[in-house]
Amino acid sequence: MEKPAKTKYDIHPLIKRRWSPRAFSDNIVEKEKLQRIFEAARWAPSSFNQQPWKYIVGVKGSDSYNKIIDTLIEFNRQWAKLAPVLVMVIGKKVDQKNRPNLTYQYDTGQSVAYLTLQAMHEGLFMHQMGGFKPSKASEYFSIDDEHDPIVVFAIGYIASYDRLPEKYQEIEKAERTRKNFDEFVFENKFGKKSEIF
Repeated sequence: MEKPAKTKYDIHPLIKRRWSPRAFSDNIVEKEKLQRIFEAARWAPSSFNQQPWKYIVGVKGSDSYNKIIDTLIEFNRQWAKLAPVLVMVIGKKVDQKNRPNLTYQYDTGQSVAYLTLQAMHEGLFMHQMGGFKPSKASEYFSIDDEHDPIVVFAIGYIASYDRLPEKYQEIEKAERTRKNFDEFVFENKFGKKSEIF
């Protein structure tokens, strides 16, 4: 089941198709596809080319996978266990001179965005989750204080929503929505609608 965006303006098909399903099939994600999506992540832009992103990959059945599952809040754990691959995203909080890197989250997010579009190109879908316990992640994976667990995502091939427990099926079928342009694109001063639209 796919839910392409109902856009006002024409956009790239990969962006239009991208959404965050919770229903994943049992099909294994090929190693070559994982290699290509992390290659895409590698080439994202970053401030001073610091590349502050780090990824911990868990393939279903591995210790990493089980640890990542255990960091998730219960709501996410119930559906994420269907995904064949889970990935924890970590950002380095300091730069090469050990000063605070004020853009590490922004840069890491760009890396995930590049990865996301490559995943769509490969026929895969992702669902990103803020609902996890960073302190538990740091403990399980021995993540030092210079690094920050930011988000977890599930990746795999999409499946029918009927694979999900019933309480998640209604969420999966709900229509996708986005804010109007006048709520986030401004001109002249913050909050003033742009004349572009």
